[in-house]
Amino acid sequence: MNKITIILFLFIYNVTLAQSPNIKSKQLSEKEIDSVFTTNVKDKFQINYPIYRIYEFTDKIGTKFIVMTENETECEELDKCFKTLKGYCFILNSDGLKLKWTFKDYILPDTYEYTITHWTKYFKIDDYDKDGIVDPIVVYGTKGMNDNYDGRIKILIYYKGEKIAIRHQNGVHDSERNTQVDKKFYTLPLKIQAQVKIIMENIEKNDHGIFPAGWQQALKNKETKFDKN
Repeated sequence: MNKITIILFLFIYNVTLAQSPNIKSKQLSEKEIDSVFTTNVKDKFQINYPIYRIYEFTDKIGTKFIVMTENETECEELDKCFKTLKGYCFILNSDGLKLKWTFKDYILPDTYEYTITHWTKYFKIDDYDKDGIVDPIVVYGTKGMNDNYDGRIKILIYYKGEKIAIRHQNGVHDSERNTQVDKKFYTLPLKIQAQVKIIMENIEKNDHGIFPAGWQQALKNKETKFDKN
């Protein structure tokens, strides 16, 4: 083996190590969903809405599933509308599936909101503090008469058994926008806080929402509510 070959081998080896994830995860196919979340399982855990997506991942605690469901409703404004969504997290043990946590939300009555959906583009499964346990970040939002600009955005961080949220109200005008941050967000590991900031930046970049001016500085100042115009 010559010197160039050795260098190339070491480079590939190091890159492979750098890219090896601590957490294994995947999106389940329809066939896999039907085999794990049978009618009996859905009845037992009252999974009443159609399943949108299911993600499976494994950490040091075991194999877990995050189930995302959406309940469709009739509407004239969009091709397809959903009035309610619900999410579940299950862990698989020797006795079968056990529910760890769940969340539910819906379009607000007497508003311009038409639909609410999971935003899997921003969904993250990772172990940010390297303790061997996944810290999921879930994002969903609503749309209204002015698309995302009348809607709301919620970012949910699940960390050590707690749900910590950032809630944002979009608006066409600056004065209509406001963001609320749970106080405990600022106690999270800095890597999780940094990932949430990246998500917020990408939401703006992709034109899915506009946060109040100066929101980055507001987070640095550990503010829990900001609506600067």
